[in-house]
Amino acid sequence: MAWDGYEGGEVASRLAIDAARRHIETHFEQIEHDKESIQELIREAIEYANTVVYDIAKDSEELKSMGTTLEVCLIYNNRAYIGHIGDSRIYRIRRQFIRKLTTDHSYVETLVRDGTITKEEAKHHPKKNMLMKALGCSEIIEPDIMVKNFEVGDIIVMTSDGLTNMVEESKIYDVVTNNFDNSDKILVDMANDAGGFDNITVVIIKN
Repeated sequence: MAWDGYEGGEVASRLAIDAARRHIETHFEQIEHDKESIQELIREAIEYANTVVYDIAKDSEELKSMGTTLEVCLIYNNRAYIGHIGDSRIYRIRRQFIRKLTTDHSYVETLVRDGTITKEEAKHHPKKNMLMKALGCSEIIEPDIMVKNFEVGDIIVMTSDGLTNMVEESKIYDVVTNNFDNSDKILVDMANDAGGFDNITVVIIKN
């Protein structure tokens, strides 16, 4: 799992991760292990995590504005079951290519999708960190749920925007493919050396 919290986000992130993991671990053996059932389990885990964070924020003056992004990736039978909300990202590296599997739930992403600005302009847009969706901010959420093939040799990179705002995708690819064993530490160091303005989370999984 990967995450990036804000305004009490460290608390929100910890709560969300613990809740989502607990839900999956508790219920995985109880469900049918077909594609649809596992996707629904991921959705339910994120919705449960949202309820936990939202209820605590609602009852705490100090934490009332807290929220977090959340990425969930469950590997089962050569498939990656993914749940996503916010602007943290999941990439898949396959052979010589890196591909972003998730779509940022951000204001600038809607502008790019509408053709109002280019991807290059989005990198420097003053509102690039404005989220359209996050966990813990409302009682009802709509996470993205997907399933992708996870072949032998594939690598999944889960990361917060603390990395992707500082390090280009091409450099992430180079580091992971050339220095896999230490790639998470190297990427965090690169983001910090470039400014380190935000929380940096990196999780790397290889098949």
